[in-house]
Parts: sequence; C-alpha cells; structure tokens
Amino acid sequence: MSYTLRTAEPADAASLRLLIERSARGLGAGFYTDLETEAAIRYVFGVDSRLIADRTYFVVENATSIVACGGWSHRRTLYGGDQRPVGSREALVPGIDAARIRAFFVAPEHARRGIGRQLFTACHAAAAAAGFTRFELMATLPGVPLYAALGFVALESVTDLLPDGTSLAFVRMGREL
Repeated sequence: MSYTLRTAEPADAASLRLLIERSARGLGAGFYTDLETEAAIRYVFGVDSRLIADRTYFVVENATSIVACGGWSHRRTLYGGDQRPVGSREALVPGIDAARIRAFFVAPEHARRGIGRQLFTACHAAAAAAGFTRFELMATLPGVPLYAALGFVALESVTDLLPDGTSLAFVRMGREL
C-alpha cells in the first residue's frame, strides 16, 4: 500500500477528529479501560489547531483517506488538543529546550506498517532544521513501544487527573535528536 505524507491543513480537522477517536478506541484497547478511553477522547485526545496553524503537524494519506497524523512543536504545550492543552503555548528556545513530539494517531487497520516512523522522520528533520537538539513527549501507554523503538527513554510515569475525575496514565519520554 502506498502512503503520502503532507502538512496538515485546517480543512483536515473534521477528518482528524474521527481518526483520533478511532485510533484511541482501537489501539488503546488492552491499555486503557473503555471509561479511560472515552474520558481521554473528551479531555485529552483531539485536534490541536495551533499545531496545524504552525505548520508542524502532518497527515499520512492512502488513496482514499487520512490514515495517520502526528507532529512536533516549538511550543511548551506537551500534550492535549484544543479542548484541554497541557502546558502553555509559549515558544521554546532551540538549543536549550526540547521540542515536543505531539499527537501521533494511526488508524488501527494501518498500524505497525512504519507510518509512525515516517511521521517521526518528518518531525525530526523539521525540528533539527529549526535548531532543536532534543525531543520530549508524553506517550500514551500503547505509544510507548513505538517511541522506545525510535530511541526515546522513559523519564517518568505520569497520571493525569481529568476534569471528570478519571485518572489517565502516561509516560513522559525524551531523546536527543
């Protein structure tokens, strides 16, 4: 199957929302309960329109649809969508601060085909060109194996208490570019 990577556009937002929900439900099974997944979709997993506006968010398409998305950021926000970003939108300082890897989601039927690696390669090149030397991210539990395979190391386990009282486990990870 052939995949094409491009920069996300504002018009992609509705398709991205649906993809993110499908990815969270399909790939989160066995890692998060249904209650945790639905709370995460409501409060954490969503489109971050700032990443799209900054032109640091990518989509991967096949012949018929968007099958994955993910990006990087030069802002302090570590995770979360428009509904609840975690961290400020202040700019990071290249060479001092770690750029953020943000919001990687893959359609379940396209998982484990190298798409996450393709997204990361694009993020790595763009962040390096912007002068960053390190990455940091907040991994979902199903995302930890991908990021570990990409050279990230766990920095700490984090539990986010969501507005509805649901606790959601993550792993903060980092790596040098």
